Amino acid sequence: MTISRATSLLLNLGHALDHMFLLIFATAVTSIAIEFGFARWEDLMPYGAGAFLLFGLGSVPAGRLGDLWGRRSMMVVFFFGLGAAGLLCAATQNAWQLALALAVLGAFSAIYHPVGIPMLVQHARNPGTTIGINGLVGNLGIAFAAILTGFMVKYVGWRAAFVLPSLLCFAAGAAFMLLTPPESESPSRRKGRATVRLSPRMMARLFLVMTFAAISSSLLFNFTTNGNGHLMRERFLGIVEDPARLGVMLAGVYTVASLAQVVVGRLIDRYPLKRLYLGIVLLQVPMFLLAAHAQGWALFWLQIGFMVAIFGAIPFTDAMIVRYVDDAIRSRVSGMRLAVSFGISSLAVYSLGPAVKAAGFETLLLSMAAIACCTAVFVLMLPDEEATVAEPGPA
Repeated sequence: MTISRATSLLLNLGHALDHMFLLIFATAVTSIAIEFGFARWEDLMPYGAGAFLLFGLGSVPAGRLGDLWGRRSMMVVFFFGLGAAGLLCAATQNAWQLALALAVLGAFSAIYHPVGIPMLVQHARNPGTTIGINGLVGNLGIAFAAILTGFMVKYVGWRAAFVLPSLLCFAAGAAFMLLTPPESESPSRRKGRATVRLSPRMMARLFLVMTFAAISSSLLFNFTTNGNGHLMRERFLGIVEDPARLGVMLAGVYTVASLAQVVVGRLIDRYPLKRLYLGIVLLQVPMFLLAAHAQGWALFWLQIGFMVAIFGAIPFTDAMIVRYVDDAIRSRVSGMRLAVSFGISSLAVYSLGPAVKAAGFETLLLSMAAIACCTAVFVLMLPDEEATVAEPGPA
């Protein structure tokens, strides 16, 4: 049985909302810092780290509940919980209140990846394409966060940037309840097999290497998505300074880069994962090295380049879980992997402001090039697909 088109659309919308909420604070942090009495945005940035820490750590219980209780039920909790957390953020009056509200938001955001993506692909005929489209929509949420927040900050205020998506969350949650039928049984009770069967030893190696690769990739994702707006603002000083226009430009970067996930998703269905993954990761290195010294419009085109490479690398971990892990435990496996990778990569959000304040964006971009090299090393350690035994998955 396949999920309905309406459910599929709502699951993809959930991915967009998930990423959009997590980037509102980073986009509006300059305005929030002024209101809360901070001299520099870098000093307020660490207060957002709790959201990303809970985004990682919360994936374990979310994945477990998704497999044992039901993915539909958990997605209902996701939509309404995320909407409520967004309103809580909008109501805060100081930095510590905001830090707590963002942590709550991170906890509800943690539900989506270990629950929503396995629900979306559990009966997909072409999982790579399905994951690619889902990734495109999720990253368009990042683009929309840049546009929405930029305009809200300029014309209404940063609080409205949290309120409007919250209302959309409530509407999506109500639609999901109405249009998605209850599950007949939890995923843990269903019989489902992985597309490719691995020995326990090979599976342990795959999980370990995949997790380390995901950690380094998540560090790059968090550094760039939380820092791109500030990088653009600094390197476009005297060229473009209007926050709304900068928001549109940044949204353009994310929109173009998001298309890479659809292309990569289609390629995943046709070619070996390891070689594709390695090629995309290696593309990140020269982009970061060149961007470290670029200014103005040269930086803009290089931002598109390194975000294409970063977004293009995202589908691989989910595709490996679909290919090698039984559906009955996919949410739990995904949750454990996310808890480690996003939990550790939350350090990127905590350290971004202090790092830029102390060393500047040039040093940060050079460091990201080094991290990309580490990712390439981890990808080289993945098992070759020629060494695995393929078996047909469920019909």
